[in-house]
Amino acid sequence: MNEFWGYLLAAVIGYLIGSLSFARIVTWIFARGTDISSIKQPIPNTDITFESDSISASTVRIHVGTRYGCLTAILDIMKVTLPTLAFRFWQPEMPFFLVVAAAGLVGHDWPIYYRFKGGRGESPILGGMLAIDPLGLVVTNLAGFLTGWLVGDVLVLRWSFLVLLIPWFWLTKQEPAYVLYAVFFNLVYWSSMSPELKQFVMILKKGGLSKQSEVAGDMAMGKRLGSFLDQYGAPALLKKGFKRDT
Repeated sequence: MNEFWGYLLAAVIGYLIGSLSFARIVTWIFARGTDISSIKQPIPNTDITFESDSISASTVRIHVGTRYGCLTAILDIMKVTLPTLAFRFWQPEMPFFLVVAAAGLVGHDWPIYYRFKGGRGESPILGGMLAIDPLGLVVTNLAGFLTGWLVGDVLVLRWSFLVLLIPWFWLTKQEPAYVLYAVFFNLVYWSSMSPELKQFVMILKKGGLSKQSEVAGDMAMGKRLGSFLDQYGAPALLKKGFKRDT
């Protein structure tokens, strides 16, 4: 196949399938009439209400329930994994599959079927990585978990793998296409998350979210993850040990 048409086909298929909003589909099937257009959470000890207009698995989890949020996340992952795998098996010598994964992320964030209002893209990134380099996904997540545990920060624990995938591809693949893909999805993800991140910085400046459980709850990660770091993160354990010694 001519390379131009191969890249074009990969981009179109990836984008159109990625534009499927399973957050909307799952909500329509299981909780019809539920408004998932926004998240609004008052922040304790501040006058700030955290707001997000992301239409995602996290939104479904908050408004419909955890099981439906998990179902949405799985479907959002698979909508990128399956077409990426198909192109990888079809043309393994060409990086068309990287274009499918990248386009699937764009479709998820700016879906053509829903006036370009979608999610932020963590599930599609996971979906692409499952097809492209599952070992890299596991290794960078473990490294991110360890780093987050060491510094006692839930955001580092959850998100650092995204950045770590750039050097991972650089060291393991040594092909520019893989590194460009990792740089691309980082740019898309962090730019789409900028409204939430700006609010988060403002909340911290005003003294809100002093505990990691509060941070995890505010960022729709689930408070249990934050509570784990509050109790068993390296800084918390060191603090407990210091108190015993004194």
